Amino acid sequence: MALPQQKQVFDATAYLAWEAEQPDRNEFMAGEVFAMVGVRQAHNVATLNLASQLRTELKGSPCRVFIESVKTRIEAADCFFYPDVVVTCDARDRATPEYLSHPLLVVEVLSDSTAAFDRGNKFAAYRKLESLQEYVLVDLAARRIELFRRNAEGHWVLYEYNAGDTIEFASLSLRVPVALILEDTEEETEKPGSDPV
Repeated sequence: MALPQQKQVFDATAYLAWEAEQPDRNEFMAGEVFAMVGVRQAHNVATLNLASQLRTELKGSPCRVFIESVKTRIEAADCFFYPDVVVTCDARDRATPEYLSHPLLVVEVLSDSTAAFDRGNKFAAYRKLESLQEYVLVDLAARRIELFRRNAEGHWVLYEYNAGDTIEFASLSLRVPVALILEDTEEETEKPGSDPV
């Protein structure tokens, strides 16, 4: 999730120039920038688990898989986001090395601080991408994955998957076991008064 920076108003061109000089990532929404915060280890593991599987399955195809540090532009919503995992199969995205504009699949791994935004305003913005076919939310706390798929009428339909299920990415003609995505994401909590090892 992004936290609000000091009030700065940019257009997309100014944001891209400014962002290129920043030491940390910042998302952009309707003229405002929001600093990206760090993530827990489990968040990063789930991101890598899914991205690695997608990369392996899509090797040799025109599709490319990116994680965390590649921006996605939603021109119709005047936004730039850094999705956890994004897949594009559109050759036009090779012409804009700073960002993608035609993703097929976007994945966000939820955290306490990002869940409401990822389900609400961010999804509302992503839905304006004509290319987007699937929007996926990985809920580590609930051990569940929610996949929203655009149907033939342009409506978004929710499909829920639990730990024992296999998720279908219809946009990519791929199936991935949910257990593989959630692998090694359980967090141990330190007991109060115990000495860290």
